[in-house]
Amino acid sequence: MIISSSLRDYVSYYRDKRLLTVFAFGVSQGFPWVLIGSVMSAWLKDEGLSRSMIGLFGIVFSAYTINFLWSPLLDRVRLPLLTNWLGQRRSWIAAGQLIVALSALALSQVDLKADLYQAALLCFIIALSAATHDIAIDAYRIDILPAEESEKSTAAAAMATSGWWSGYALLGAIPFFAADLPGVSWPEIYTLLAAIMLALFLVTLSAHEPQSHREHTQQQLQAQYQSQLGGLEHNRLQLILAWLAVTLVEPFRSFFNRNGVKTALALLAFIFLFKIGEAFLARMSIVFYKEIGFSNSQIAQYSKLGTGLITIIFAFLGSIFNHKYGIVKGLFISGVAMAASNLMFSWIAVAGPKEHLYALAIVIDGFTQAWSLVAMVAFISMLCDRAFSATHYALLASLGSLGRTVLSSYSGVVIDDWLGGNWAVFFALTALMVVPSLIFLYAIRHKLYQIEQNYHNQGEKR
Repeated sequence: MIISSSLRDYVSYYRDKRLLTVFAFGVSQGFPWVLIGSVMSAWLKDEGLSRSMIGLFGIVFSAYTINFLWSPLLDRVRLPLLTNWLGQRRSWIAAGQLIVALSALALSQVDLKADLYQAALLCFIIALSAATHDIAIDAYRIDILPAEESEKSTAAAAMATSGWWSGYALLGAIPFFAADLPGVSWPEIYTLLAAIMLALFLVTLSAHEPQSHREHTQQQLQAQYQSQLGGLEHNRLQLILAWLAVTLVEPFRSFFNRNGVKTALALLAFIFLFKIGEAFLARMSIVFYKEIGFSNSQIAQYSKLGTGLITIIFAFLGSIFNHKYGIVKGLFISGVAMAASNLMFSWIAVAGPKEHLYALAIVIDGFTQAWSLVAMVAFISMLCDRAFSATHYALLASLGSLGRTVLSSYSGVVIDDWLGGNWAVFFALTALMVVPSLIFLYAIRHKLYQIEQNYHNQGEKR
């Protein structure tokens, strides 16, 4: 047991208004995946594109896998006008939301068959902007809770997870219900989606900027680097090199110093492996549902509304378990559930479009999504140095996104070219992809227990 507080105390954490903001920002993180993920896949499918092309279209998500490359800028660079108005974190969040909304509006004017490359470019802009504002949102969630309130980290993770799935699944159901209405086209749906993103921008304007000692710490580090560079003749060059060192070098040096090189590499490997199988399934799920015979309304009802509601429920239940017994055990449970969930889809592929099997698969999948995300978000958050929270979280989260984006883009090729369209075998294969991460998790479990306990001990001392 990691935390000794009672269930009543834990439930009381959710009355903290800061966690409501975390939830709202989670919605903003999940919603862009609707624009360039499930809705775009459905539009491409209705336009007659092949499964391989639909899968490859997912390469636009690569922005999520490399956003750690520019994440140091979000810890250090102040946006003109916006930063003075909104603060360091909210200025980057708001800028990303506005670009996503405008790009979605531009997609509503695209002829998809005639301008496929233009559509792909707009989707990439959305992914790039959303991936950037995700960095700021994750850093905001870490910064908004001081170290002495570390016991609220799993509650914050649950709110972020619930928010993400509310944006992706609950709001994501709207376009699929609308698509089955007479006379409603996908371009018109993108106009509606742009309006929703603008509403989320208004939420950012009303949020509070977290207090942080980040700038003071960074100034101290920059002064140290300037002192080490004292032999340089030109003070301006000295200042530039010191700024670059604090911005680009220090965050990565800090992460490896805090954890040790071997443990740091082990952590990076586990995070990369954990969700690869789930990513392959998710990338082709909408195509599978439509091919197997489910309607847009059924997809909205089960995969969007059903998954969203179930995920939100299990996010809170999972957070209670993780809070009391630790996230390592939570990760083990969610890993086993991921394999079971993927096998359920193999069953549907064999049995056909039976709604009761679809509903059962959604329940298991919702449990899997919630439990694993709450544990992973809380785990990554506690690995971050608050002076470089944007950089550290982006580095770790981007590894988890790598399988979900770049590698999973070849999921359509696997089905078409390797498996000859055999969905049952494909989903069984994705279930097996979970096993290596569980073996790796078991191998490093003692190091993970120690990191987790140290994190909570620091909070108690403060």
